[in-house]
Amino acid sequence: MNWTDSLDIAIALDEIHPGINPSIVNFVNLKQMVIALDGFDGDENKSGEKILEAIQMNWIEERE
Repeated sequence: MNWTDSLDIAIALDEIHPGINPSIVNFVNLKQMVIALDGFDGDENKSGEKILEAIQMNWIEERE
């Protein structure tokens, strides 16, 4: 997975962190959660606010 795979990342985060409310995760923590995912091989310096926001929105939608 890479930063552009926001839906795949969101699905993985939802499976791994079922007890976390994605709407209250700050971007610093979200970035660390993504980097820690098995199968994530993106450059940790290539994420930005828009990418993290897309991941968070997909995670919220996935949760609903």
